[in-house]
Amino acid sequence: MTESQVENSPVQWVADHIREYLDSNGANGHIWRGVPTLLLTTKGRKSGLFRRSALIYGRDGADYVIVASKGGHPTHPLWYTNLEAERSVTIQVGGNIFSATATTYEDGEHRDKVWRSMVEIWPGYAEYQAKTSRRIPLVRLSQ
Repeated sequence: MTESQVENSPVQWVADHIREYLDSNGANGHIWRGVPTLLLTTKGRKSGLFRRSALIYGRDGADYVIVASKGGHPTHPLWYTNLEAERSVTIQVGGNIFSATATTYEDGEHRDKVWRSMVEIWPGYAEYQAKTSRRIPLVRLSQ
């Protein structure tokens, strides 16, 4: 995959964030509104095109954790439906770019603990969960 093969988010403010992140190799954009963000590149399940999003992340041991909240929308974000079809992803954290495998946390005590840690990072996640009937997926990114 080359840079020219990747499409950034169609949401303008997200695309601007991604561009700032890329242009500075993570020096600008890694911390966004006081929280850590990474760039996630997935392969489109229908198009086969590579798509990139900027997402808030947390940690679970050595793994990265992202939340498929879509602001509490009734449907999952497209990046999540893409990684359901293809678990191999590329992430950029600061200046580091690497491959990872994405898996969704199963319900249980550990997921609940990780969810609480993500709500500590971004309290809006609790509001998003309250306004949707779907269980917002938590995604583990493992190297």
